Amino acid sequence: MIFGFSAIREMLTVVLLTWASVGHAQLGGPLRDAKAPAGPVRDAKAPGGPVGVIFDTDMGPDYDDVGAIALLHAFADSGKATILATMASNKYEGVAAVLNVFNTYFRRPGIPIGVPKGNAVSQRDGQHWTDSILVHYPHTVVRNEQAEEALTLYRKILAGRPDHSVIIITVGFLTNVAGLLQSGPDVYSALSGVELVRRKVRQLVSMAGKFPEGWEFNVMKDAAASQAVFGGWPTPVLLSGFEIGVKIKCGLPLVADPAIHHDPVKDVFRISIPLAAEDSAGRSSWDETAVLVGICGYAPYYTVKRGRMTVKADGSDRWVDDEAGGQEHLVEARPVAEVQAVINRLIEHQPTFSP
Repeated sequence: MIFGFSAIREMLTVVLLTWASVGHAQLGGPLRDAKAPAGPVRDAKAPGGPVGVIFDTDMGPDYDDVGAIALLHAFADSGKATILATMASNKYEGVAAVLNVFNTYFRRPGIPIGVPKGNAVSQRDGQHWTDSILVHYPHTVVRNEQAEEALTLYRKILAGRPDHSVIIITVGFLTNVAGLLQSGPDVYSALSGVELVRRKVRQLVSMAGKFPEGWEFNVMKDAAASQAVFGGWPTPVLLSGFEIGVKIKCGLPLVADPAIHHDPVKDVFRISIPLAAEDSAGRSSWDETAVLVGICGYAPYYTVKRGRMTVKADGSDRWVDDEAGGQEHLVEARPVAEVQAVINRLIEHQPTFSP
């Protein structure tokens, strides 16, 4: 997501558009065992075990990515997900270390980390929470060069997984997954990128787009990659649009909970929430919704509309209804407060995994 605040989000959208025009419920207490939402959930995982997830994030410009990685580890602790890798779609120096901080805190320091080594966005946070957690929390990855190249890591992991078993969840730019689609055979697989995805990936779940049409930061920031992905992804796609997460305000119960201390997730929300008046009720939860529905399914909180998202060269998007389409986007089915309560509980999750 984007740095800081919705007002700044809109301001940066205007900047990007200008550039393009010249060329380019009740709040619950802590949830310690991360139970999935009750109700008739469309199951995303394979029978008999947790779903394998590759998590792809821009981790830094905004801090809903932090809530999202907390949800991811909470579901892994509860046996609903296996985290195959944490990928950065952002390449500012230190992003690999930031991912390693959270993976280490949640007792999975060995999760592979991928960082793009070619052309990619380099944009960090403006609130300096990344600097703070790197000083105060342990991590063995210090520099991006210690991480694997994201495209290589994608191909290596997918080649070794059972067919139709992997969920890719993106909550940042589409740079890495576009590169994956465009990749050719290598030492890990004789398949092209498209065929490797078709064989190994069950679903792509992305926080991307604004529906029925508009501009959304993740899509705009690397518009060419977004066009490639949403114009050519060969397996089902589920999208959580801007309009879904913007109304879900989370983080205040976590910050106020005296039982939680020395927690990097809490520290990020504690540092960042006071810096924007619009976050006085909590930060919008765009990225958390993608992890929630990617692992637990969209019901009962959402229904879906089937069709496809088209992306223009300027990064703007438009939804086209098509019952035969291979893409879906979320549509609210329950009060926002219900999802907000679920996410607020999940981001308070404390580590339980024993390596």
